[in-house]
Amino acid sequence: MLTAIGLLPLAILGAWSIHTAGQYREREQERWMLDLARALSSATDAELDNAVSMLVTLGTTPAFQQNDLRAFHQVARTAVQTQPDWLGIILTDAGGRVLLRTMDAYGAPPPPPVDPASLRQVLSTRQPVAGHITRGPGGRPAFPVRIPVRDARDKVYVLSAVIAPDRMLRLIERQKVPFDAVIAVRDGARSVVARSKNQAGLVGAPPSPSLLALMRAAGPEGFGTAITTEGKETATAYTTLSRYGWAIVVGRPAAQLHGAALERMGVFGAGIVLSLLGCMGLASLLANRLLTTVRALQQNAAALGSGAPLALAPSPITEIDMISHALELAEGQRTAQERERAQLLDSLNRALASHQAALAEARQAGRAKDEFLAVLGHELRNPLSPIVTSLDLLDFRDEPTSRKERAVMRRQVSHLRRLVDDLLDVSRITSGKLQLDARPINLAEVVRHAVAAAPGPGLRLTAPVAVWVHGDDSRLTQVLNNLLSNAARFGSSATQVTLGADETHARLLVSDNGIGMSEELMTRVFEPFQQAPQSLARRTGGLGLGLAIVRKIVELHGGQVTARSDGAGAGSQFEVVLPLCAAPSATAPAAAAVDTSGLQILLVDDNVDAAIAGAALLELLGHEVRVAHSAADALLAARQRLPQVAILDIGLPDLDGYALAAAMRELAGAAPLRLVALTGYGQKDDVARAYAARFDMHLTKPASLPDLQRATAPLQ
Repeated sequence: MLTAIGLLPLAILGAWSIHTAGQYREREQERWMLDLARALSSATDAELDNAVSMLVTLGTTPAFQQNDLRAFHQVARTAVQTQPDWLGIILTDAGGRVLLRTMDAYGAPPPPPVDPASLRQVLSTRQPVAGHITRGPGGRPAFPVRIPVRDARDKVYVLSAVIAPDRMLRLIERQKVPFDAVIAVRDGARSVVARSKNQAGLVGAPPSPSLLALMRAAGPEGFGTAITTEGKETATAYTTLSRYGWAIVVGRPAAQLHGAALERMGVFGAGIVLSLLGCMGLASLLANRLLTTVRALQQNAAALGSGAPLALAPSPITEIDMISHALELAEGQRTAQERERAQLLDSLNRALASHQAALAEARQAGRAKDEFLAVLGHELRNPLSPIVTSLDLLDFRDEPTSRKERAVMRRQVSHLRRLVDDLLDVSRITSGKLQLDARPINLAEVVRHAVAAAPGPGLRLTAPVAVWVHGDDSRLTQVLNNLLSNAARFGSSATQVTLGADETHARLLVSDNGIGMSEELMTRVFEPFQQAPQSLARRTGGLGLGLAIVRKIVELHGGQVTARSDGAGAGSQFEVVLPLCAAPSATAPAAAAVDTSGLQILLVDDNVDAAIAGAALLELLGHEVRVAHSAADALLAARQRLPQVAILDIGLPDLDGYALAAAMRELAGAAPLRLVALTGYGQKDDVARAYAARFDMHLTKPASLPDLQRATAPLQ
């Protein structure tokens, strides 16, 4: 029994290790299958995108634009010949009538459209659609890719490419997968488009009930067990996240995943049983020799428990003899140890209680700080809003006598707004909530725009045409603005901005001739609330947060920022180093100009000054504006005449802006209504809550003139 007990932990540990290794291998296999499904989904989307691009090109040909269908029929047939898997091109009008088919001679009577559901879908959504796999009049399987096109007269047609599933089958064949894996590409109805096994017999076949049940239970993508059409149980990974609604399914026999682990467990179990039998035999031999001595120890142990005198028996085994003598000291030692353990447990409990109290205080302090900064930002932005709006009104009227004063007010308001933003950014940094909206951007363009918008003379820029990095353009603009503001505030009259790049990194250098830095200041210049020594007048201003924010933003971009100075009066240099990325393949088309005709606007704000100034500015922009200072007044005004745009403050006295937005949505019904949140709360959670409340746009006070112009752009 002792041998079995001693061996049991090792057996459990070994079984657990084998089980864990098997589970890890199964998870790796699941991850591999799901990654393969995702990769195939992306490749399938790419193939469908290529077909859409080809159709878009055909829709721009002169023959189609001039409605010369005979000539376009020849152009389309030529295009089909360049695509080995295309069976033909079909052109239908907005009513679903087939105008031409490259599979037939021009003018031949066309058969009824195949897959009319996808035809109706593209006419309804005006977006490219990949249809369902089906068999045409000749019995050959194919699927349509359809796009809406317009001719020179802006008349809508549907251009469809009929594609054989062999194109998707080759995608599957290019994958290096185990021979027993089954891969299937399925259309929006989950019918088989291409399959690695039994393609000819199963093309167009519907999914098995078990696969449908798995997809319903797991969501857009997942992993589970399903039965194939051939009746085999498989471990199945799938994804339905294709932009065209198609699905990729990857399966492997379930027995292959679980059989190896069971085999290893069986070998391990047999080894444990044999080891146990051998150890038990050896233990039995030793037990016979030790039996007499052990009984003597048993009697002494019983005497120790009852308080009787010990009867020590000599033993030829040294260890047993030492145990006999040790029993005499056991009682005293046990008592002392129990007393010491009680003291240690009491000390530990006191330490744990103190630690928990300190943690609770730290959490409470962090929550209080976040709440204070959020309220501080809101309370500071609320009075800033009517000030900025009034300045916009003065700029709009452009009275020559007040230009100088307006410029002073604009600079000071911008400075105050920057201080508020710096406080909130530092709060996000310390709490780990500062996030980036990263994408490939031309850093040279960002730098040029920031330098052009920077106030003050003596600013020079040297930059190439393009330097591409992966980053957030607004945050990188903030980095350069903070560096330029730092140079201006500390006495620079000639600031040089230089952008360059080597093979792997972009390098942005900002050099100034300001007051410079001491060696001691350079070691802590990027820490929060650190500034050069100043007099009590604080001529340079600021909170000492700009450079700390610069360092965190640059680090989030995977770069680094360094400071250098030759000492007091020798100026400073700040260098930002960012990793380069590849330039994007295409540039998004420029937005078309929008009409600026007036709208009916309802402005709701309990700050009377902000409401009056905002209404005056919106009226100067050509809109008809009504003002309400409470949710009740706003609902009454909306019932009298529903506005086209409603700009709502969130912190209203009787009902918050989120509830007011819901009430106005219910009141509008199906009528078009744009809701814009205008609030002093501008953190990420506040923006997300506004969009969750069905606002169309979120503006943080003080809203600029461009913000109001975007909010009141014509309804689409």
